[in-house]
Amino acid sequence: MVAVSFFAMLDATAKYLAQFYPVAGIVWARYFFQVLLMLLVLGPRLGLGLARTKRPALQIARGTVLVGASITFFTALALMPLAEASAITFTAPLLLMALSVPLLRERVDGPAWIAVWLGFAGVMLIIRPGSGVFTWVALLPLVTALCNAFYQILTRKLSGTDPTLTTLFYGGLVGSVIMSAALPFYWTTPQSLFHALLYVMLGVLAGIGHFILIKAFDHAPASTIAPFIYVQMVAVLVLGFLVFDSFPDGWSLTGMAVIVASGIFVATRQARRMLSARAGSPAK
Repeated sequence: MVAVSFFAMLDATAKYLAQFYPVAGIVWARYFFQVLLMLLVLGPRLGLGLARTKRPALQIARGTVLVGASITFFTALALMPLAEASAITFTAPLLLMALSVPLLRERVDGPAWIAVWLGFAGVMLIIRPGSGVFTWVALLPLVTALCNAFYQILTRKLSGTDPTLTTLFYGGLVGSVIMSAALPFYWTTPQSLFHALLYVMLGVLAGIGHFILIKAFDHAPASTIAPFIYVQMVAVLVLGFLVFDSFPDGWSLTGMAVIVASGIFVATRQARRMLSARAGSPAK
């Protein structure tokens, strides 16, 4: 819950900076300062072990997909309300489940498919015709959700081959390299010391958030943690109201509730299936 609250603060900081600066520079700062933080904190202890990987191609692919998620989401934040953009990206677990059938050869039952369709019905409530969100911009967080789903699939494929911190480091490193190549075309010098500090905070919030989340996974299985990740929606709603004086209407709140409920249903159902499989009994 603390980790996803850091992610909510990261999103709010990115949205604020996007009012003054190009998105490319904001995405660069998010990755560059995360890598710098990891090198300062973990470099002395792990040395070259931090960058030692058995699957470099997969790590690069994973990092590239993550960059795509950041670019599309930060662009969406610059053009639409924080809460609505964040809510649409929470369809990622539902997309992941749908993609796991052809890509991971996993089996998905009827109730889980119903949850997927309900989740997308929630999206339609948010971007319904007549609302301020009903523009092409709403496609951006959907692309973000798709990128996040592929990102999680690649993360699964890397599990058990590279240490978690190495995978986290490569995600930041690939993002930093890609965005550094684009930086000369988009860089705008911060207008104040406060804005410069916010650039640094992007990487700090991302790095600390991911580190805390990793520690959570060290103490509990993913299926246990997954429902608590939706606490981020609460943090996003609060920050959107306090920082940007923006709060979703009733229809959008209903859509968000449907998305969150669908995601929690899928996560808890998967947890029960795993426990049933270990016990040798059919899932209920």
